[in-house]
This record gives sequence, structure tokens and C-alpha cells, in this order.
Amino acid sequence: MATLYLIPTSLGECSFDKILPAQNTQIVTDLKHFVVEDVRTARRFLKKANPAIEINDLTFYVLNQHTTPEELSSFLSPMFAGHDLGVLSEAGCPAIADPGADVVAMAQKNNFTVVPLVGPSSILLSLMASGFNGQSFAFVGYLPIQPADRAKMLRKLENRAYTENQSQIFIETPYRNMKMLEEILQVCQPNTRLCIAVDITLETEFIKTKTVKEWKTQLPDLSKRPCIFLIYK
Repeated sequence: MATLYLIPTSLGECSFDKILPAQNTQIVTDLKHFVVEDVRTARRFLKKANPAIEINDLTFYVLNQHTTPEELSSFLSPMFAGHDLGVLSEAGCPAIADPGADVVAMAQKNNFTVVPLVGPSSILLSLMASGFNGQSFAFVGYLPIQPADRAKMLRKLENRAYTENQSQIFIETPYRNMKMLEEILQVCQPNTRLCIAVDITLETEFIKTKTVKEWKTQLPDLSKRPCIFLIYK
């Protein structure tokens, strides 16, 4: 029976030797069918993984916000024909804060084997380096865009951190990182701890935990950089 491989990608420009096992390259090389968010990004990743891969021999199925339910239902057609299928994330691990979860759900429903491959997860790596509770944590994705709703959500997450002893993890679109940071510092209590994790696994990696009060004295430059925010008591 065909297998669905969940293939992690890099979190930015860095050496694959640093973040991806050699086994991943072998599996990627053997696959001919991929579900991807962006074909151009996927082609670049595959060529970097193995320059010998013949890109024109591959079939790509695009899964993004524009994919219709009818298109999605056809993505497993190679597997029904006996061919293995790979799911590539734009960055990090597929199906985690990623539309690839829909393909995995279909594969599980049809009793196909699903194999997650080892690779970088910015969510877990930032939590590991934060010093926060790794036994109980929640990744809540993007917060509301409207300022009033965002402030309300920040207070809710902060309350969880204190009352449930739970680490709270969230992200923002890179060009709005500084606005997010300013709002966190404005809304959260002075003694609440905030971890800022930027450019994880890259040469410019920056992961630091301070209290809200301490962060106010010196703001890091987060503009247009992939960033994860974590708050805890």
C-alpha cells in the first residue's frame, strides 16, 4: 500500500546538513508526487536537497487557501494508484500550522500509512529554548487583527499562563511583528515572561526570555523576520 510522507523543510536559508537527516533526502529523491503550498518554493527545496532530481518528471498538487474541496479530494489519486506521496511545508513541519493536515486526514480516513519525517519545528524549538512549561502548552496560531480583539486575546492567554500553568505560543505575519511586540508590552503584566524566538536554526537566530518590564527597556528588531512569541508566568 502507498505511503504518505510528511517532509519537513528548512525555516530559512541554511545548510540542510544541519537540520535534515540524510534519510529524508533519499525518500524525497524517490518520490514523484508532491502536495505543496507553492510550486516554485517546492522546486527550489527539492533541487537543494538533491540537484540530480529531475523536476520536470514530478507532479505537484497545490494546496493553499485557493484550493477547492473538489481539487483537494483528488490529491490522493497517486496513492490509490499505488504511488507514494509527499507533503511539503513552506517552512518547518507539514500539517503543523499548515494546510497539509487536510491531506493527512484524508490519508488516515482511507487507511494509508502516514510517515512523519524528522525536521525542524519552530514551535517546539522555541518552547525548548524558552525555559517555559514544556509539559503543558498551547499553540494558538495567529491572534485577531483588530486591536481590541487582539488585546482581549492576549489577556486571555496571559490568564491561562497563570491559572493553568500553561505556556502560550503564537505567531504573527513578519511585517507586523513589531506591532505585536508593542501590544504585548502594553497589555501584559510587567512580571509576565515573554520569550521572543527569531530566525530559528539560521545564523541570525535570536531566542531570549525576559519579563515584559525588562523588554520595555530595549526592543529587538523583528521586522520582516520569522518570529514566534511565547508568554508564561
